[in-house]
Amino acid sequence: QVQLVESGGGLVQTGDSLRLFCAASGRTFSRYNMGWFRQAPGKEREFVAAISWSDGSTRYADSVKGRFTISRDNAKNTVYLQMDSLKPEDTAVYYCAADSIYFGSGLGYDYWGQGAQVTVSS
Repeated sequence: QVQLVESGGGLVQTGDSLRLFCAASGRTFSRYNMGWFRQAPGKEREFVAAISWSDGSTRYADSVKGRFTISRDNAKNTVYLQMDSLKPEDTAVYYCAADSIYFGSGLGYDYWGQGAQVTVSS
């Protein structure tokens, strides 16, 4: 069982940076693939980024590639999402997800956090 808690969201302006945190419970965090997703009002939840447990490989949605960076610190049971050059269209609730096997861009992750609001004003 893994519990995920996101933090670090807030209100920023276009072009600003923000760092999201996802704290995970459980002793086997290092064996979980981790993902970030987001959901804007009236839209479906969409993939943002993911990082594997095995070799630290990463993948990103085209919309955030070059602006967002996902990383993890297994000693702190934490995964991060560094968001730079933020745009109004990045406004959404951001969710952290974990799975011991799945490492894709779909919603196949077993565990999800409650979400953190990110609002980017123009």
